[in-house]
Amino acid sequence: MPTASAPPTEAKALCVSIHDVAPATWQDCLRLHAALRAVADIPLTWLVVPRYHGHAPPAPAMECRLEALLAQGHELALHGYTHLDSAAPSPGWRSRFVRRVYTQGEGEFAAIGVAEARARLALGQRWFAARGWPLHGFVAPAWLLGEGAWQALREAPFAYTTTLTHFHWLQVLQANLRTTLQTTALRPLCSPSLVYGARNGTGRLLTPPLARAMAAWLAPAPLVRLSLHPRDARHPALLRHAQQLVARLLATRRACTKEAFARRFSAAQPPPP
Repeated sequence: MPTASAPPTEAKALCVSIHDVAPATWQDCLRLHAALRAVADIPLTWLVVPRYHGHAPPAPAMECRLEALLAQGHELALHGYTHLDSAAPSPGWRSRFVRRVYTQGEGEFAAIGVAEARARLALGQRWFAARGWPLHGFVAPAWLLGEGAWQALREAPFAYTTTLTHFHWLQVLQANLRTTLQTTALRPLCSPSLVYGARNGTGRLLTPPLARAMAAWLAPAPLVRLSLHPRDARHPALLRHAQQLVARLLATRRACTKEAFARRFSAAQPPPP
């Protein structure tokens, strides 16, 4: 059992992500980044939404800062295209509750068909390409992926995606000791994300101790994920808790982006027969 003073272990990773990055949320995203930098200047995965809630105002300052972060070793990933669930209502009560109440209508990829999912993924890829930004990962808004979205995602050239509970490899290339590349399939890694419920007082009260308990339960795991959202930045108690949690996790883990973890973990797996 590593002590608090033990150096970070290569085999154990911490991935911290900032969700919902867009002009409308940018100031809150910057507050999250500043809070984390007060603890340690670690590489983050920024989940960018090209047309957040259907809007795409010019944001040269934000894009300039994101380019600078890329140069510093951070990662930019695609986080949907509009972050809005525009699909037809579902018949089942559970689906209606998840899509309209739990996610407040933001599960963009929860119920769209494969053709629409392909189109939105392509729009997001073109948006990144127009800025010359590398793109390795996709994370669906609210971590919700319907069958059509899964099919479209497996056809797209993304290296990984994450859901609320798992890290998924989509295309894994492993180099052997010679010069060829072999495609392997890795099973999804169980890695529940630590997340705060900042929307209401109950969530703000219950989710910090839950995140702490989950972090302790995941101590032997190769990966711990912390997902921060813009609204977390508006609650000082949540920011302080996130800072303390990150400091504690960094005692035994090395921070990296999701793309770096996907590449490093797959490379460490035994080669296929």
